[in-house]
Amino acid sequence: MSSIDLRRLGLRPGEVRGERVDVELDPFLLGGQRYEAHPETAPVDVEITQASATTVFDLRLHTRLTGPCMRCLGFAEIEIDATAREFYDPSAPREDILRSDYVVDDRLEVGAWARDAIGLALPEQILCRPDCAGLCPVCGKDLNDEPHEHTERDVDPRWAPLEELRDRLLER
Repeated sequence: MSSIDLRRLGLRPGEVRGERVDVELDPFLLGGQRYEAHPETAPVDVEITQASATTVFDLRLHTRLTGPCMRCLGFAEIEIDATAREFYDPSAPREDILRSDYVVDDRLEVGAWARDAIGLALPEQILCRPDCAGLCPVCGKDLNDEPHEHTERDVDPRWAPLEELRDRLLER
């Protein structure tokens, strides 16, 4: 994990410092599928502002993830622009919002923070294209390459008693 030693900065109240950290991003596992960052190492810009008692951290990064489309399992690639803000007041109680979990022993853990920021910036579904038709639920063919419908209907024999009941109720 990449980190910034906050003691070496020696910021005084009102000072702002920008740092760029190259972070190696591990693959993400989403819905049982693997999504990899390209390139594997992403530059992360961190702006550190020292307020009177609290330090404010702002993170910005851009990366690209590749992996399978969540509808058709084809190749999908998405661009991620992630931003995040954290606060750190060493005198605040541990569970307080002013006590960042990413500051450990006076080091800002940029790698863990960047990974979490990417996770929060991910779309609900990673798709090869916005109008991806997915896979046919009957035969499993890719509906993007071969759009079709199945007009014949093979009824599962386990549903036959319910169909008989439906037919009897409709006859009344």
